[in-house]
Amino acid sequence: MLVNDTKSAASTQLAYVLDDEVEIGTLVCHCLVACGYETRQFVSPAPFLTAVKTSPPELIVLDLALGQSDAVEVIHQIKSLNYAGKVLLISGRDEATLREIAQIGARHGLLMLPPLKKPFRVAEFEHQLSLPANAAQPQATTLQAATTNTAAVELAEALRNRWLELWYQPKINLKSLSVCGLEALLRIRHPEHGIIFPLDSLPAADDPLYHPLSNFVLGRAILDWDRFAKESITIQISLNMPLSALLIPDFINIVRGWLPSRPKFPGMIFEITEDEIMCDLDSVREVISRLALYNCRISIDDFGLGYSSLSRLRDLRFCELKLNRSFVSNCAFDQAKQSLCRTTIELAHGFGASVCAEGVENDADLQTLIKMRCDIAQGDLFGKPMPYDECANTLRPSTRSSGRSNAAARLARAAWAS
Repeated sequence: MLVNDTKSAASTQLAYVLDDEVEIGTLVCHCLVACGYETRQFVSPAPFLTAVKTSPPELIVLDLALGQSDAVEVIHQIKSLNYAGKVLLISGRDEATLREIAQIGARHGLLMLPPLKKPFRVAEFEHQLSLPANAAQPQATTLQAATTNTAAVELAEALRNRWLELWYQPKINLKSLSVCGLEALLRIRHPEHGIIFPLDSLPAADDPLYHPLSNFVLGRAILDWDRFAKESITIQISLNMPLSALLIPDFINIVRGWLPSRPKFPGMIFEITEDEIMCDLDSVREVISRLALYNCRISIDDFGLGYSSLSRLRDLRFCELKLNRSFVSNCAFDQAKQSLCRTTIELAHGFGASVCAEGVENDADLQTLIKMRCDIAQGDLFGKPMPYDECANTLRPSTRSSGRSNAAARLARAAWAS
């Protein structure tokens, strides 16, 4: 279906936008008009492909997840139409997947611009259009410095030299006013460049580094949980995992081999992004069922960016929806964001799941989330990601009361203001 045409008086080039989320497609069209393009917006592939055949544009902006279709299928179809213009992929999915699909387009002879991860700023979008199209050659999996330096370290080197570690960010229960969980985040402690964070938490499943790295992430998290437990800190840890990682045949064996035997082990949560889940629902259902046998559950991460239909989520046994920070930030003053947050919270509660709001950074947003009966908050307002020792010191029974008091005071102020 064609949504609309947008024209600028100074337009000299034609661009098509294919994104099944109307609001996102409209935003992209506005950006393109500002860059001098005439635009046509589509939400489904059939009319889009007809338009490409009859009036090929100079540029196609293409989302990865398209409901009953996807970007790879569209790439095959526009290649069969001998499309000779440029293609810009956009998605909320991880950069590795974006690069992989850009490489698929390049292998089919398409002119692929470097892909762009959602959410993005207008300036970032305009910059992407100015870059040259190329074959998007495969890149080594690297880690980039968390400072203003642009130092990059190959993941294999970091793994080989044992520079990798996990940092933890607390998740706050908005009813009990206590830390209810920790999200584990991969970091590297480089001897020269200091703390470095990875562009992606794990490489693709076919990468030779996948097995040792996934084994490290899971093993380190379990060992750290055991260290927490020995200090009377019993808490649930969440891990970010790409779906490709969970789908390899021996992943369950890796999980089974690492799980502790302590009776108080609360299980683990594996966070999978919304758009990944929507791409392979049948496989996700099977993984969820198998993980449940080992007290491990699934959280749908970056909810709101993947544009999944509610009916397709209904049959998934997930324990949590994580609201993406782009919708949480400034939600106190943005009615559209409030509406999305409220709808998500009601949806999750209807499915018997909780909602975790990411990127909570101010009292006004916290107050708004409490009003909407959000369950969990995570963000710099309560604590940034921190190494194990610092996290353990914060959570120890001897120091927990002060941390709880700070959290309780902040939550009490928010609740009182409501």
